[in-house]
Amino acid sequence: MIVEIAELKIDPAKHEEFGDVLAQAVATVLSKSGGYRGHSIFACMETPGRYVLQVNWETLEDHTVGFRESAAFAQWRAIIGPYFAQAPHVEHFVVRDARAS
Repeated sequence: MIVEIAELKIDPAKHEEFGDVLAQAVATVLSKSGGYRGHSIFACMETPGRYVLQVNWETLEDHTVGFRESAAFAQWRAIIGPYFAQAPHVEHFVVRDARAS
């Protein structure tokens, strides 16, 4: 499993609205993509307008090729892109240790 971490910076005035839009976009677009295994959305308490989206993918290529090169990615960006104050910072990670809380 690969974990995508995307840091999203949004206009603080649209922080709450974006949270709802992001959750809806994940449910209707992202979650239907091949290799999608789950997600978490984190809204920063100290910095309104800062979100972290964690997406679990089966493989790196499921995200970088299967999703990003699909029509679904264009739909995804059309929904959430207008809220961005700057381009998202996205990196991929391998899980080394996971524990239930």
